[in-house]
Order: sequence, then structure tokens, then C-alpha cells
Amino acid sequence: MKRHVRSNWSNAVLVCAKCSKKLDGGFGPKGRTPLAKALRKHLGLKKGRKGAAGIVEVKCLGVCPRGAVSVVNGAASREWLLVPEGADLTALADALGLDQPAA
Repeated sequence: MKRHVRSNWSNAVLVCAKCSKKLDGGFGPKGRTPLAKALRKHLGLKKGRKGAAGIVEVKCLGVCPRGAVSVVNGAASREWLLVPEGADLTALADALGLDQPAA
């Protein structure tokens, strides 16, 4: 391959879109936002390759827990997380090793 595209990502997080859809949101202040979008907003990440970390929704990770969303940290792919509906986003960011927003 001759072409390369750079990103500013220090980490990539995969979030199961199918699990998020089954919960019909479940995160954020009102509990209606999908996990990937709520986590991006909570961390204040830019869109696409310009963000400090990449939070990518993938079609299905194949775990399919009830009342939770499957999440994989690209840097630690041997450990998968099952994030329950309404979970604390700060604790999730810590568990994934993502930087917290500046206060």
C-alpha cells in the first residue's frame, strides 16, 4: 500500500451500534443519547481524524449483552467492557484510559 492517512488519535474505541440501538439511547443527561455520541461529547472530542481519540461505532461485536453496550479499547483489545445503560461516563473514560476534559 502506498497511501497513508494520518490521524491525531492516541487511542481508538469501538462501540457496538447494534447494542446502542437496542437500548434506544440510554446515556447522556436525559438518557436518550447513544453511548458513542455521549462519550464524544463528554470528552469534548473533535470529529473524525482531528480528535485526540477515536470513538467509532461498529456494526456488531457479537457479544449482545442485555441492558448494556459492548465496548472495545483498541489499545487493550483483550479486555472488552459491557457498559450498562446510564453508566457514569467519567468512570468509563477512566476504564478506557481516555483523557478527561479540561475543567
